[in-house]
Amino acid sequence: MAENLRTPLQRLLDPRTVAVIGGRPAEVAVEQCRAIGYTGEIWPVHPGRERLGGIACFPDLAALPGVPDAAFVAVNRERTVEVVGELARLGVGGVVCHASGYAEDGEEGARLERDLVTAAGGLALIGPNCLGLVNYLDGVALWPEQHGGVRVERGVALIAQSGNIAENLTMHRRSLPIAALVTIGNGAVTGVVDLVEAMLDDPRVTAIGLCLEEIPEVAAFSRVAIEALRRRVPVVALKSGSSELGAQVTLSHTSSLADSDVLVDALLARLGIARVHDVETFLETLKLLHVHGARPGTTIASASCSGGEAALLADLAHQTGLTMPALPDAVRARLHHVLGDRVSVRNPLDYHTYIWGDADRLTECFTALLGAGLDQHLLMLDFPRSDRCDVGEFETTVAAWQAAHRATGARTCVVSSLPESMPEDLGRRLLDAGIAPMQGISSALTAIALAARVGEAQETVDTIVPLPTVGPLEVGPDGDTAWDEARAKAALTSYGLSVPASAVTDDLEELPALATGLGYPVVLKALSPGLAHKSDVGGVVVGLDSEDAVRRAAVGLARVADRFLVERMVPGALIELLVGVQRDPRLGLGLTVGAGGVLVELVDDTATLLLPATRPQIRAALTCLRIGPLLTGHRGRVADLAAAVEAIEAIAAFAIDHADRLVEVEVNPLLVLAEGAVAVDALIRLAGPVG
Repeated sequence: MAENLRTPLQRLLDPRTVAVIGGRPAEVAVEQCRAIGYTGEIWPVHPGRERLGGIACFPDLAALPGVPDAAFVAVNRERTVEVVGELARLGVGGVVCHASGYAEDGEEGARLERDLVTAAGGLALIGPNCLGLVNYLDGVALWPEQHGGVRVERGVALIAQSGNIAENLTMHRRSLPIAALVTIGNGAVTGVVDLVEAMLDDPRVTAIGLCLEEIPEVAAFSRVAIEALRRRVPVVALKSGSSELGAQVTLSHTSSLADSDVLVDALLARLGIARVHDVETFLETLKLLHVHGARPGTTIASASCSGGEAALLADLAHQTGLTMPALPDAVRARLHHVLGDRVSVRNPLDYHTYIWGDADRLTECFTALLGAGLDQHLLMLDFPRSDRCDVGEFETTVAAWQAAHRATGARTCVVSSLPESMPEDLGRRLLDAGIAPMQGISSALTAIALAARVGEAQETVDTIVPLPTVGPLEVGPDGDTAWDEARAKAALTSYGLSVPASAVTDDLEELPALATGLGYPVVLKALSPGLAHKSDVGGVVVGLDSEDAVRRAAVGLARVADRFLVERMVPGALIELLVGVQRDPRLGLGLTVGAGGVLVELVDDTATLLLPATRPQIRAALTCLRIGPLLTGHRGRVADLAAAVEAIEAIAAFAIDHADRLVEVEVNPLLVLAEGAVAVDALIRLAGPVG
C-alpha cells in the first residue's frame, strides 16, 4: 500500500519509522522493537541523553530526519499533551500514550484528557494510561515491558483495556498464536471499535479476543460485530464489571431480574460474540476458533483409553449443552472389527489399552471414529512428565490421531484433562497439523459450544438487527413520573395490547354499579401513581362476585387511595408471564420476559433481549424458558403463543417510541389464554412531567 493511502491507524499498527520519546520506558520500547525483529528506523528523542537503547538520540522532535509513522510517548501527563500536539502538527500517523493520571484520576485528570484529545486532532492515539501495542505479524513492539509473545504468520488479535491482563496473556503456555496485542487504557481517541475494524482488514487475523471492562458505544459496536460475522472472523469477549442501571428507584420486578450484566449477555449473544468468564476459557476458545473457525453444530465424539475419562467427559458435555449421539452402524462395525468383543463400542468410546502402542490398530480405530462425521471429534490424552517418564507410546497415539485426521479431514481436537499435561511443543505440532490442542476438559467443551453459537450467528447474520445509538435520558424538572395503572394500560392499549374491561372512579358509591355493568367476578384496585406492588399494602381485592362484596372491599381500599380501578376478571389463564422493559444508560432498552404473577418472587426463569427485537427472537426467548413447554403444549393444554408474542411486541413498540424518556415499563402478569393474551397489571415510568 502506498504510504499516502495508509490510514493513521494503519501507520500506527505497522509503522515504517518509529519515534520514541521519554526515559526508561521509551528505552525498553526500543529494546522490544529490536528483540521482535523490527526492520524500520527507530528515532529516540531525549534532550539530555546521547543514546537510548544503543541508538543515538535526537534532542527534540524538530530535529527528526522525517515524519515518523508512529510514536511511543513516555513522559509525564502534562508534557504528553504538549508532545502529542507537536506530533500531530508534524503529521505523525499515530501515538501510544503511556502516561497515566488522566480521566481515571479525578476531574483534573479528566480535563487533561480532554486537552489530550484536542491536541491529537486526526491522530490515531492508543491510551493514555496503557502499555501500548505489539504487532507479532510485522514485528513492532511499542511496549515498555516484557512480553511473552513471538513472531507469527497468522493468529488471533487481542484488544484489552487492562495492560496487566494483556501482558499476562502473552505469557501463556497454550500454543495459541497471537497476531497482535493492543491495550487501549482509557481509549480517549482510538477505541475497541476502531481496532476491531483494523483487525478485520488483515486476513492474517483468524479471531479477535476482547478483554473489556466496559462495553463500547452500542451502535458502533453492533455495526462492527455484525461485520465480523459477515467476514467469518469470530470474536470472543472476556467482560468484567458492569454498568449502572439508569433507574434510581426500583418500582418493578424487571430491574431486579435484568441487571446490567444480564443486558451485556443479551448484547453479546445478539451480536454473535462468544462471552467467557475466565482467562482459561478465553484462550481455549480463541485457540479452537483459530484452528477450526466457527460453525453451527454441537455433536461430538470422543475417544480415550479410560472409562473414567469417558464418563467424565460425557457428564461435562451434557452440562455444556453438547450432544454425543450414537455412532453410525458402519462406524460401530468398523470399530468392533478393530477392537474386538471385549470393548463395548459406543460414544464416548473407551478403546481400552488392548491396542495401546500399536500404531496401525490405533490409526484404524481413530480413522473409523472420525468417519462418524460429527461436528467435533476429541481424543482425550494427558502426556506424562517427560522429565520423569517415557512418552514414546503417547507419541504413538498422537501420530495415529494425526494420521486419522489426514485421512478423513474431520474437525479434531486433542484434549488434556490438566492444562499442564499438554506440552507446548506438542501443542505447536498439533496446530501445524490443523488439530486443536485443547487444555482442560471443561474449557474445551465450553469452547466447542461457544464456537457453535458463533457459527449460528454467522449463518444468520442477515437477520441481526443493528442496535440504535443510546441517547441521553430527557429528564424534566420534575424528575421521572410513574403513571397509575389505568393510564399505563390506556397507553399500551393504543399499541394493540389487550386489557380487561374496566372502569375508573373516585366515587365509592358508584363502584357497585360499575362492577355490575362489567359483569362478575371483578377485581378492585387502588389507583395511585407509584403504587406498583398493590398487594403489599392491601391495595387489591380479587374475586368479588356481588355489589355487596364490592362495597365492603372499597371501604378497605379507601385507606390506600382515593381513586379506584374495577376490572372484570379474566378466566382461563394457562400461563402468567412477566414482560418488562428497562433502560440502561449504555446499552439501551432491555426487554425481559419470564414467569410472571406470584412465580416472579419464587422462580428465576427469565430471558432478556435488547430492543429492537424481531418476532422470531421474542418467540425464541419465550420458548427457551423453563415454563416454555406450557406455551407450546403440555398435557393437552396449548396456550396462544402467537398472541403472547404480539402482546410483547406491543409493549416493546411503546418502549421504543418513548425511548428518550422511558425509565421502565412492566406488565405483570400477562395472562396467556387458549386464545389471546391479556395484561391485567401494568406500570410505566417516564422521565419528565406527566404531560
